[in-house]
This record gives sequence, C-alpha cells and structure tokens, in this order.
Amino acid sequence: MNQNFRKIITIDGPAGAGKSTMARELARRLTWIYLDTGALYRAIALTALRRGVDPADQPAAEELARSLKITALPGPNGTSIIVDGEDVTEQLRKPEVSLGAATISAWPGVREVLLSIQRGLGDEGKVVVEGRDMGTVVFPDAGLKLFLYADPEARAKRRFTELTAKGENVSFDGVLADQSKRDEADQSRPVSPLKAAPDAVTINTTNLSIEDVLQVMVNAFRNRFFCKTDD
Repeated sequence: MNQNFRKIITIDGPAGAGKSTMARELARRLTWIYLDTGALYRAIALTALRRGVDPADQPAAEELARSLKITALPGPNGTSIIVDGEDVTEQLRKPEVSLGAATISAWPGVREVLLSIQRGLGDEGKVVVEGRDMGTVVFPDAGLKLFLYADPEARAKRRFTELTAKGENVSFDGVLADQSKRDEADQSRPVSPLKAAPDAVTINTTNLSIEDVLQVMVNAFRNRFFCKTDD
C-alpha cells in the first residue's frame, strides 16, 4: 500500500450527515486537497440517465462506466468532474441523479472502474476524501478515518434547504423519502456497504454546528498525526 495513503483523512457517512461541508472545511483548515468521491458515481448516473441507460441494469451500467473517460480535478473548494471532455459538476446534485448514483454504485464493475481513479487521486497524500466506503475499502490504511451521522429528519432538512436554495422544486417529505431509499441502498448493497470502519472516529452531527464538528475533527487529526495542522 502506498505510504502516502497514511496522509489521507477519510470522511464517510450517509447522505445529509455533513460530509461535503466538513470535508471541504477541514481541507481548507489544513491546506490539504478536498476530494468528493460521490461525484464520480453521480457522474456515471447522470450519463446513464442522459443516454437512457437504466442504472438498475447491471451489465449496461458497468459497460457504460468502462466506456467513459472520467477525470476528477480535486481542489480546496470541491471536485470538478469531467466526463468525455464535458464539465458536468453543476449537474450532479439533482435528486434523480443522487438516486441513480445509489443504484449504480452497487455494481462491482462500476466500483472497480472508480476504485483506481480514487486511489490515483490519493497517491500524493494530504487529501481529505469523503464518500461512503473510503475508510473501509478505498483507503483502509488512511491515517485518520472519520464517520459522520445524524438523525434522518436533520439530514433531510439540510438537503431540503440545499436544494430549495438552488431553486429545485422539492418537498421535505419527498426529500426524506428519497433519503430513506438512498440509505437502504447504501447500507444493504453486497459490495462495499455503508458502515463505519472499526477504527473510525464517529461524530453525531445532529445538534452540532459546523464549527463544533470541525473542532472535533481537528482534535482527532492532532491526536492521530501528532503534528501541527499546517504541516
């Protein structure tokens, strides 16, 4: 295993737990790179929906994933995703794309395609990477593993607020229902199900502010790496 993987912080957890926000903020605080791996699965789901490929059709979904040229450009503020030369980043957060990603991420062939991309992006180390199996499968030797979770209603409220701020026509009940489907798909898939790594630091974000969660994470970083945050 690449020793630079030990200079990686993984943040896993269900939808709406605050992974993206906290990974971005932690990366900014540490001046590390932030990588959103969920965007890779959404990119394949978006392309499937555009091309009329059913995400539930395993052979078709896996063939599509293998056919695409996907480039991830991680940065301090987010990850830009390029598919066959097109920047699709702004299209990836739509509810139908998220649901498609939950389905398509269950297929081993899709995960195999993206595994090499994800590990390649971690080669240099000093990366804060968020997803659902980062600490358990993709980077099992990461120096620090964090797992965020929150009550379902709190998570749905955050997602509802995010979507309505972007002008999406959604209801809270609809967001909560979609979230429940996503949780079930993530936790029950036979390949790389959502779960906390045994050595992960778990954080319940339900009643914590962004700064509160960030402080817990920074403290965990200091305890695990025994170094200053600007190293």
